[in-house]
Amino acid sequence: MIIGVMHPLGNTSTATDKPPTPALDGVTRLSDWGLIRADGPDAASFLHGQLTQDMNSLREGEARLAGFCSPKGRLLATLVVWRLGPESIALACSADLLAPTLKRLQMFVMRAKCKLSDASGTLALWGLAGPVATAAALADRPRPQPWQVLGDETTSLLCLPDAAGTSRLMLAQAADAPAPKAAELALSDWQWLEVQSGILRLVAACSEQFVPQMVNLELVGGVNFQKGCFPGQEVVARMQYRGTLKRRAQLFDADTPLQAGMEIFHSADPGQPAGLVALAAPHPTGVGSSALVEVKLAALVDGQLHAGAADGPVLRQRALPYTLPTEAP
Repeated sequence: MIIGVMHPLGNTSTATDKPPTPALDGVTRLSDWGLIRADGPDAASFLHGQLTQDMNSLREGEARLAGFCSPKGRLLATLVVWRLGPESIALACSADLLAPTLKRLQMFVMRAKCKLSDASGTLALWGLAGPVATAAALADRPRPQPWQVLGDETTSLLCLPDAAGTSRLMLAQAADAPAPKAAELALSDWQWLEVQSGILRLVAACSEQFVPQMVNLELVGGVNFQKGCFPGQEVVARMQYRGTLKRRAQLFDADTPLQAGMEIFHSADPGQPAGLVALAAPHPTGVGSSALVEVKLAALVDGQLHAGAADGPVLRQRALPYTLPTEAP
């Protein structure tokens, strides 16, 4: 049975102490994202054998989440994937992981009729948030459902799940095309919405740190357990069906800056880390920050969590926008 699991910390703040969030509405160039292209008649079947997602059934007009794992089942990258055409697939990932991800994927192409390339120089990614920005991008078309894609090989408009009550679109268009017509949005504000969505964009500081379930990737549609083999599949499947998961990603606020790769410590066990910041961004008000943190479930029962050191800033747990399975700490 799936239910929402809340593990209140001893001094966890309530929702009433959240700083008010200003209305976020505008467009920003997603310079922290990069884009890989897979072209050829075997593009889908090749990626099907490498990623956690069913790529063979990926249709035009649809985007999906996927993970790329090491043989040990650890995430090397997370990706948003969609078709640019019948034999062309786009893979968007964190810019600082594009080069190693592309290099590793190219190692396994072998005889497959699939050409992989860095498309960041030809297609630019933009983030649009808020009602005015998304309305301008849609140009009187009905708003698509989450993970629906509008457009063609040169322009793709992806509808992402809302975050913190704010609508989000990702636009891929020719790098030399003019910016979308909307007010400018700070990149850090878009990154804060990413954190609030609870959907991890894995960055270099955390590559090979997490099995997909530890950052909730299977809960947001990023793992298909019926698709067959992929690197690390045995480890990922064993954790899903035979193991008891002891760690999950949770949402937290802090009064100070947080950054990916920062260790988290519990007040009752200050000698060893209890978790790791997976993705972080400053709060849009300029006061404090928010983070998606992979943490031991046992560390959520009582006491306090601190960022960076046993006496570091206190973390305040917030609710994720989706429910977690019931798992024993």
